[in-house]
Amino acid sequence: MDYLFLILGLGLLLLAANYLVDSSVAIAQRAKISNFIIGLTIVGIGTSAPELFVSVSSALDNVPNNGDIAMGNVLGSNIANIFLILGVSSIILPFSIERLQRVRDIPFLIFMSVMVMAIANDNIVPGPGSSLNRLDGIVLLIVFIGYMCWVIIQKGKDPKKAIEEADEETKSSLTGKSPWLLWLIAVVSLVALIFGGNLFLDSAKHLAKAWGMSDAVIAITIVAVGTSLPELVTAIIAATKRNPQLVLGNVIGSNLFNLMFILGTASTVKPLHFQSINIVDYAMMILSAVMLYVVIYTFKKNKLDRVEGVIFFVLYVGYTIYLLLR
Repeated sequence: MDYLFLILGLGLLLLAANYLVDSSVAIAQRAKISNFIIGLTIVGIGTSAPELFVSVSSALDNVPNNGDIAMGNVLGSNIANIFLILGVSSIILPFSIERLQRVRDIPFLIFMSVMVMAIANDNIVPGPGSSLNRLDGIVLLIVFIGYMCWVIIQKGKDPKKAIEEADEETKSSLTGKSPWLLWLIAVVSLVALIFGGNLFLDSAKHLAKAWGMSDAVIAITIVAVGTSLPELVTAIIAATKRNPQLVLGNVIGSNLFNLMFILGTASTVKPLHFQSINIVDYAMMILSAVMLYVVIYTFKKNKLDRVEGVIFFVLYVGYTIYLLLR
């Protein structure tokens, strides 16, 4: 039954997140809220809703190592986003890395990956065990707000282009529906999201115990890949439609969002304590960000090509085998 509940919970989680984003965008558009703001807030938060709900639910668990699944989910999602999703996408169709991604987003992703490892690991920054406390969470949220302001200011240099991008990012299949129906869909989706997230999380924990695996390993593998399925499906579709550049922006944005907003929110709600997360897991997350920067200068400059995609995919498979053996 745990296998069935895992699949049902994941399906409900992904479906509810999709409808919650669509209804929220349509409601915001009816309220005459700027598409630019909608794109940076509702869409950004909504696409990471599965990771957010799983991480916050884990944080609220009254167990000593309540942070293993929350942190494992973020680490695993970030590693899978780059090594698995970008690897598969570039194997299907190589794509270029734009200037802002090279000079701003990827270096900042490396910085945030190192920062999270430092503040979460008591061997690096002294503290009461391996954990993220509320102060750490607040700092991450402040950095997140600062980064969003930075992005808004830079996008504002070309208002026309920013608006065009926002319009593309904020299309909703529910636009034109009546307000009461939109609110009903939003409320039902939120309830389904919470229920699906808890069902998925509980069944994953039961399977972890049945297989003799730690919460951290199950989170980095099954939970992380499960909550990253929307990005994986979007990536494959975008690559086959010869629009893989969209994938890179979504992956970088999702990884930064995971590190700053999701970990920040989860640890602010309740301090996270880690038992089974080790230095190799943090190192792989940092390596994935560094490798993404390295490809700018290897083989075809400023491009992620098929050879690099194969290397990314092989690294992900190798890391997964290591986790299973661990």
